[in-house]
Amino acid sequence: MTPLLAGTEAALLAQVAAAQASGRLPSVAAGVVRGGELVWSLGRGRTVLPGSTGDDPRPDADTQYKIGSVTKTLTATLVMLARERGELGLDDPVARFCPDGPFGTTPLHRLLSHGSGISAEPTGEWWERSTGGDLAALTAAHAGAEPVLEPGSRLHYSNLGYGVLGAVVEAVTGLTWWDAVQQQLLAPLGMGRTSYQGVAPYAGGYAVDALTGEVVAEPLPDTGAMAPAGQLWSTVADLGTWVTHLVDPERSLLRAETLVDMRTMRTADPDDRSGSGFGLGLSLGRSRGRLMVGHGGSMPGFSCGVLADVDRRVGAVVLTNGAYGLGGLTQQVLETVLDREPHVAPEWVPGTLPVPGVVREVVGTWHWGHAPAVLRWDRGLLRLAPPSGPGRVMAFAPTDDPDAFVGTAGYLTGETLRVVRRADDAVSHLECATFVYTRTPYDPQAPIPGGV
Repeated sequence: MTPLLAGTEAALLAQVAAAQASGRLPSVAAGVVRGGELVWSLGRGRTVLPGSTGDDPRPDADTQYKIGSVTKTLTATLVMLARERGELGLDDPVARFCPDGPFGTTPLHRLLSHGSGISAEPTGEWWERSTGGDLAALTAAHAGAEPVLEPGSRLHYSNLGYGVLGAVVEAVTGLTWWDAVQQQLLAPLGMGRTSYQGVAPYAGGYAVDALTGEVVAEPLPDTGAMAPAGQLWSTVADLGTWVTHLVDPERSLLRAETLVDMRTMRTADPDDRSGSGFGLGLSLGRSRGRLMVGHGGSMPGFSCGVLADVDRRVGAVVLTNGAYGLGGLTQQVLETVLDREPHVAPEWVPGTLPVPGVVREVVGTWHWGHAPAVLRWDRGLLRLAPPSGPGRVMAFAPTDDPDAFVGTAGYLTGETLRVVRRADDAVSHLECATFVYTRTPYDPQAPIPGGV
């Protein structure tokens, strides 16, 4: 493990201490993960445990807090794993899996991205502070319910939508939602301190009186069928593992292309001019050109955030047992690390897979019109990029046809790059979605669109 620089740690201490004091947060546990390792963590505040008298030991990376809507990222991952297994499609309607449930015509992708238009909250008492009923009760309470907004018209954050997704997970896996979380997510990732209810040492949830500063203990209910929207407890250490899984394909339960799907904007927030919104289960935003993915969470007595930089695979986790006062601390912690720490590129390792014969024929410089681009073989993919400087970078994966490669990144994602040969079997040119690439600019022997 390479620790953070002393100056970075000092800056983070000052940030967290200021936020804990100004936000009047009973306690804060924070951490930074880099390269799959927790490289820094810190606890502030001594009002930690249930029934605290304000003199508890400070929290650490193993202290549990309720994580609220960060739970949704686990529910979304279960759905995406089921898609990878071929058990569902994102365009499938809810009714395919829950024929007796509400919102049967709603496609799964709209529930995942908060674009379904269905109600933000379930009918009845405030679910986050009440003991929840079972799935049958949730279904009955919403029989005949209709979306409150036109589906797909705008972002409308819906906790209810994730209760419905939990029912879909149960129908697809044949497991309870919580059993699916344990078996398919927590056990494979080694997240042994993430649980359905608090397991000691865990923080009590507190509301802080805005005028007197008195703390009031909040209830810790079992939210029942709404658990997939916000029930879970976790720690800085476990969530460091989790946020790494969301941005690092080499440490993820999901395929690289699935992670890209999850962090592709589906529903933009029209009220946020910074360009934030949701992908498939993930909150998305940009800061200084950096793509940030993660999720916030709150339940009565708790607030938290997980956030990671996709390119540098650095993540921040902040957990608190105060109902409000967290503000933008999670992003501040992450940006402090990104701004202060030098970025060390991962070591290059020679490929171990054999290079296909056709690849040896096509690597090198090609031209689209007069514009040059270099085709290279890198970790099992053909990558097409300008010789230097900015420009389109595209990647193509081999297929069963040795002369065909399918786009996996960039402008031509999903399109087929074909190697076109002459009568003598030598390579003539490359074609992809009407684009013709030739070894020399506008090669007169190639079928240049519009002629030469």
